[in-house]
Amino acid sequence: MTAVTVTPENCGGVSTACQAYLESKAVQDTRSLMSELCRHFYTLGWMSGTGGSIAMKVHDDSVPRPRQLILLSPSGVQKERMEPEDMYVLSADSSILSSPSPKPYPNKAPKCTDSAAVFLKAFELRNPGAVIHSHGMESCLVTMINPLAKEFRITHMEMIKGIQGHGYYDELVIPIIENTAHEHELTESLAKAIEAYPRSTAVLVRNHGIYSWGDSWISAKTQAECYHYLFDAAIKLHQMGLDWSSPSHGPLQYGKGTLADGGKAGIIGSSLQIKPLPRCILLDIEGTTTPISFVTDVLFPYARDNVGRHLSATFETLETQDDIKLLRSQVEDDLAKGVPGALPIPPDEVGKEKVMAALVVNIEAMIKADRKITALKQLQGHIWRTGFQNQELKGVVFEDVPVALEKWNALGIKQQLIFVTQLDGNFFFPLHRLHENGNGYACQLY
Repeated sequence: MTAVTVTPENCGGVSTACQAYLESKAVQDTRSLMSELCRHFYTLGWMSGTGGSIAMKVHDDSVPRPRQLILLSPSGVQKERMEPEDMYVLSADSSILSSPSPKPYPNKAPKCTDSAAVFLKAFELRNPGAVIHSHGMESCLVTMINPLAKEFRITHMEMIKGIQGHGYYDELVIPIIENTAHEHELTESLAKAIEAYPRSTAVLVRNHGIYSWGDSWISAKTQAECYHYLFDAAIKLHQMGLDWSSPSHGPLQYGKGTLADGGKAGIIGSSLQIKPLPRCILLDIEGTTTPISFVTDVLFPYARDNVGRHLSATFETLETQDDIKLLRSQVEDDLAKGVPGALPIPPDEVGKEKVMAALVVNIEAMIKADRKITALKQLQGHIWRTGFQNQELKGVVFEDVPVALEKWNALGIKQQLIFVTQLDGNFFFPLHRLHENGNGYACQLY
């Protein structure tokens, strides 16, 4: 009779040997350990509401770590009631070898953790012994202090010594990735963060939590505890107006950078007062977001050259009739004041063509004189809108405008501008709202 050595590799061939290995002490001990840790992490607030999870390799000195079995905690199970038999067992190539049995109502049907793809990617790229996914409140809040930040940085804190490869004087840097609707959708961005930050043993997910890992379950647990301590410290220092990322931990200063500086600017004022984020931003356009030459050399000539076509195509619409009403009132006022270039506009009874001809003469005179009047600006805005919609006009903005708008949007300030498309075709902002200010129109972001 031939003896069979029971190892994870047998699970791809000899089924009896595979079952024997799944029932081995190494696997059973790992199951028990994971259920114990889930219950413990629940008491810490890391895995409440069935959230959070653990993935762990089955330690076996006879098997290289990349080929060791992987145990994953299930999804939708109360972590404080987790049992060893609730775990999923996967082969090194991510095939499910063992699944938990269904439990009676009101328990949900067994389901592997939604973070499985993320765990497996971490095992692939870092080859750890264990990975912990926490929904701890501090790991969520610390990503929200500065919505622009792509990294969490802290230094000169004793607990940094608990993070692999770091000491008290070192700067701990943890990448922050954006959250997604489903956990598995985080896999690609987490992989990029892991590759971009080779020193880091964790990745923060904004408004969500943290994935952290270590060479063993003890290392992973120790580091997870240190991370949460440091996040809590940063939040408390933030509340005190102190800079957790500098060696001195002195007062934070607001606006050390710009909205386009990659999120490194301070966000708190001095005297322990938090400076609120703006709810809206009112921008001038000419010379602020857009070169003056675009207005003078493109927009003004376009309005002048297309006023007749626009009036002819839209004459009967309520919008254009309102424009004509404003222009009539303006021209009557100009005639009373003797403004050069003003000519009477005949009543509608004389016919559409004669009315439009008089309007065109007056509008051309207004444009030539570069008059800042509401009647002209309103009509020009409607002509430009049509030009953008027909792709006859394409917006031009300074290079730093898209960057600033993206960052304002990250702060929760919705971005709406007059620009329909930039010349490269990649920058799109639909026309939303222009505010009458007595001298024309201004653009609001809100």
